[in-house]
Amino acid sequence: AVTCQREARGWPGAIVTNPNCSAIGLTMALAPLARFGLRRVLVTTLQAASGAGYPGVPTLDLLDNVIPYIEGEEAKIESETRKILGGWSEQDGFAEAPLRLSAQTTRVPVRESHLACVSVELEARAKPEELIAAWREFSGEPQTLGLPSAPALPIIYREEPDRPQPARDRVAQGGMAVTVGRLRQCPVLDYKFVCLSHNTLRGAAGATLLNAELACSQGRLD
Repeated sequence: AVTCQREARGWPGAIVTNPNCSAIGLTMALAPLARFGLRRVLVTTLQAASGAGYPGVPTLDLLDNVIPYIEGEEAKIESETRKILGGWSEQDGFAEAPLRLSAQTTRVPVRESHLACVSVELEARAKPEELIAAWREFSGEPQTLGLPSAPALPIIYREEPDRPQPARDRVAQGGMAVTVGRLRQCPVLDYKFVCLSHNTLRGAAGATLLNAELACSQGRLD
């Protein structure tokens, strides 16, 4: 993508953007399950007040309340998640992953971190322990390269029935890990689970630093 930008624009720079802050956590939780074939995904997010930026949502709108609408957010999650889980070629550009995804988004009175309640339908039969193993074994190029902002464990699976929780799990691995829990059978699709990510670290500032570190390690900042 960087090469295409430079050739098209005739300049040495490139624009690299972060994904949507909720899409990041969701996509990281889904990526290890791609080995089983992702067919359909339903997700409802409970998103922190800080995701609205500063000064954010007025206190009297959010205090003792949940707002079941975040402008443009559902479409971003649906499109960006498929794009990230898809593929890229210099010739054809991005090809979205062939999965169906439906998102509902809400704003909740939590300061930081986005929680997502997810149901998935898989193409292949898989046991719960196989999904948990896929999460725990997941690792990517940032871990292989040992980049400074990369968490040693990008995904953490919690066995407790009431985790993950924003107050307890948002700073896992310096706020750069996604915490997954409550895996169980889904009576409509195949499985359902909950995942949590820090929206201003994993979803924003930390992801930006990690992008820069990866670009530097690939010699793209020369």
